[in-house]
Formats: sequence, structure tokens, C-alpha cells
Amino acid sequence: MDLHLHGKVALVTGASRGLGFATAHLLAQEGVKVAMNSRNVEKLNEAVLRVKQETSAEAIACPGDVSGKEIPDSLIQQTIQAFGGLDILIANAGGPPSGPFESFDDEAWEKAVQSNFLSQMRLIRAALPYLRKSTAACVLTITSYSVRQPIPNLVLSNSIRAATIGLTKSLALELGHDQIRFNSILPGTTETDRIKNLNISAAQANGISIEEVKKRQVQDIPLGRVAQPEEFANAAVFLVSPAASYITGTMLTVDGGLVKGTF
Repeated sequence: MDLHLHGKVALVTGASRGLGFATAHLLAQEGVKVAMNSRNVEKLNEAVLRVKQETSAEAIACPGDVSGKEIPDSLIQQTIQAFGGLDILIANAGGPPSGPFESFDDEAWEKAVQSNFLSQMRLIRAALPYLRKSTAACVLTITSYSVRQPIPNLVLSNSIRAATIGLTKSLALELGHDQIRFNSILPGTTETDRIKNLNISAAQANGISIEEVKKRQVQDIPLGRVAQPEEFANAAVFLVSPAASYITGTMLTVDGGLVKGTF
């Protein structure tokens, strides 16, 4: 199936590893010019080099911490300067730390809001003037299945990612007349560094082995395994492509059937 992505321009944040990298890599395979962002400059440069070597696509590194107030606009401008336009924005950021409600002070909540909500809002706001010029404009926010089924010990993520869902759906309604599509993917348990770190925390908190954590992790997943980042990327790349031109305002779970709700 031709996704009609060749020659399009995308900015992917949080793209040095995990879900972001897998998505940027697959976009590049489809002929997309990719601006890749991460706050870790060394890992970002390695990721961009790998994308170039493995896909022969155009890719640039745009380092910066998206939680910084001025960084989102800077990333958009770097993308425009390099490629002359913007068609696709994939707003992704690492999740906030785990822990019970009473373990977090105001500073922790404010940091989580900056990283996981305001960063996405600012990216979208800065991108809109350029997306309006595109014939295939799309924004994809990356959240978590926790917005539909809260995850124990992840109160920060459960709470703040829900705000991104509200923003995404609102903008799908408000800006549909501009022919800009807004969707979100709610990934389930995926084999990323974040999940590995959460597994370590869960093992320590419950006094069990990491192997036992992993065993319990898949018990409620009908497919009986965690996802690979490439499986997430397959869904993401389709959603941002012109092949999905009539899909907007959708909150898609990519979770192996983990969420039990019917909607």
C-alpha cells in the first residue's frame, strides 16, 4: 500500500530511542524528510546517523529539552530552515516518574506538566502556521493507554496525559476546517528503556524479581506479550500519512488488547 508519504517533512520529538526513534526510522523508510529531536545530543546524533545510513533519507538532529519554554518554537524553526516546510508533527516526550500520589510535591507536578503537556501544546502552537500551508497536515500526540485505564503507581502520567487527549480532540474539532488532522496513539506496554526502568522500580517496590514483574505484566494482555517499538511505529506512520486522510480526532490504543473498555 502506498502511504503517499514520499517527500513529506516531519518533526519527531523524543526520537533518539524507543517509540520516537522507531517512528522516525519508519517515516524515513517511506521517503519522509525527518527532523529528529532529543535532549541527549550524543544519542540523538547516533540515531540520526543510523537513520541516514539505513534509509538514505534526509534527516537532521534538533537537540533540546522540549520542556523548555523556548525550545518547541526553536525545533519548528530548525525544521523549516532545513526542509522548507512541515507536514507532520509527532509530539512525543518521555513519561514522568512513577510513585504514589503523596510522594510528589508541587515541583514534581509542575515538571511533569511542562514535559508532558505544555511541551506538546507549544509544539502544536508553533507548528500551526506551517501546517496550514501543507496539503497533508497532521499532528500526532503520543500519550498512554493510562488515559483510559489508569496504571497503578503512575499518578503523574495518568493525570497529565489525559490533558493531552483533551487538547488533541479539541483541536481536531476546532481546526478541522483548516484541513489539519489531530490524532493520538495510546501505547500499551512496549519494550522500551522506560518500561525497563519501570520494571526495575516495580521489582524493588514489591520485593520480587524483574522476571516476575514481566510475567505479571503480560498476564492481562490478550496477545500474551509486550509490543516492540516497530509495531507502534507501523500504526503511527499510517495515522500521519495521507492514506489516513479521513481519520481525525481518534485516540488509538496500540496495546495488544490490554484496555478492557469497549470505547
